[in-house]
Amino acid sequence: MACNDGFCANYLIIKPEEASFLDLFYLLFSTDLEKRKFITCQEDSKEADRRRRWIILITVIIQKILLLIAKPMAWVGSVGEEWLNLLSCNGGFTKLVSNFIAGNVVTPPNQSSATFTSYVGNLDTRLDLDKSIKPGDSKYYMTLSMMASKLSYENKAFVQNVVTNHWKMEFIGFYDFWNDYEQKVTTQAFIFQDKKSIPEMIMVAFRGTEPFNAYDWITDIDISWYELSGVGKIHGGFMKALGLQKKKGWPKEVAQENSHTSFAYYGIREMLRDLLQRNEQAKFIVTGHSLGGALAILFPMILFLHEETWLLERLEWVYTFGQPRVGDQKLGEYMNEQMKLHCVRYLRFVYCNDLVPRLPLDDSTLLFKHFGSCAYYDSLYKSKIVKEEPNKNYFSVLEAIPKHLNAMWELIRGYIIPYVKGPDYAEGWCLRMFRVIGLTIPGLSDHGPQDYVNSTRLVSSFPSLQLQDLIHQEGLEYEKSY
Repeated sequence: MACNDGFCANYLIIKPEEASFLDLFYLLFSTDLEKRKFITCQEDSKEADRRRRWIILITVIIQKILLLIAKPMAWVGSVGEEWLNLLSCNGGFTKLVSNFIAGNVVTPPNQSSATFTSYVGNLDTRLDLDKSIKPGDSKYYMTLSMMASKLSYENKAFVQNVVTNHWKMEFIGFYDFWNDYEQKVTTQAFIFQDKKSIPEMIMVAFRGTEPFNAYDWITDIDISWYELSGVGKIHGGFMKALGLQKKKGWPKEVAQENSHTSFAYYGIREMLRDLLQRNEQAKFIVTGHSLGGALAILFPMILFLHEETWLLERLEWVYTFGQPRVGDQKLGEYMNEQMKLHCVRYLRFVYCNDLVPRLPLDDSTLLFKHFGSCAYYDSLYKSKIVKEEPNKNYFSVLEAIPKHLNAMWELIRGYIIPYVKGPDYAEGWCLRMFRVIGLTIPGLSDHGPQDYVNSTRLVSSFPSLQLQDLIHQEGLEYEKSY
């Protein structure tokens, strides 16, 4: 049976916008998923146990709520960012009140200016690179990748200013990419070039989930999947955001009909071809945080699929931070085999109890699996290379108390760390409020950029050769503390 999109034979497609209340109610009592008009699936996937039906029900309800509140959610986010920038411009709440009384309130910049900071940027306000980490150091590229992943949440002018004036690197461009399924722009990325490194390095950074963008959240929790022949089952939402084509899947080339139909994978691939042809010595790195990390690792997956050997030879690293799972075990086996064949190095960073890398669940129901190697950091920023982070599915009764205690420690640590590690590690009031939320949902605040930036900077060393050996040895169980 062919996929209704025409490019795969095995699939599960969930369309929450087409689900009525009765559809959701009947889902609980019918094991035949195909009878529900908002679900399309391959024949041998129709039968679903109770747990699977409950997971589908919950995710569809959440997606329908997100669709309903998408506009007010975006408005609240916009007002919130304006308020944060107002506070920042006036030196905090106390000074804002003082300026208001004196009639000297500083107006925040507009949302497209080079000084307007996003929610994520307010959680970690650092813009400059760690001056103690130089090109050629074993951890230089991973620290640069994390800073680029964090910067990707900002607007174009902000990104260009930081890359050009703070990092002294060449800004190539900031791009919005079209989603063929959503018929709107859903994906952002920027490209810059570090000419101080040897070889010169081109960096591609995908933006992650924006806190008040309902469509990003819908992409994240969409448990639809498509199975590509010989590759495996892949998260449907991530594939659509990267540039999956309706009724075509992943054709090697697509026509660019107008400026609104540039798709992330195809657009970035063409830019890399052009940049690398102009500089035969240059290489490139792909990176991202959260949703951006998922897109970053799926980008070379499509390069493998298209047999883009020339580009793959120039791919130096794939670094992801707080990345969710992107597919099943078969996909992991395919990726491990292809990365070994093409000498592609991939490292997935996970900080402590971060919730996102532990989703979607790796269990008998959802069957999502991580692959490659994981650089795991605890709350003291001590690192070890492992195949899987501890408590891989997050929801564990035994881990509940330790996770809450750790969240309390992280809140306290924020007051201590600047005295131990220096003022560059000080935490502002916005991040402290986020850590307070983390007391209720441990692992949520661990997903923020601050701890990932700290982790990449504070690790004492990173033996790239040892790590490369690990990455290219399938099935090797290896754990080393640094």
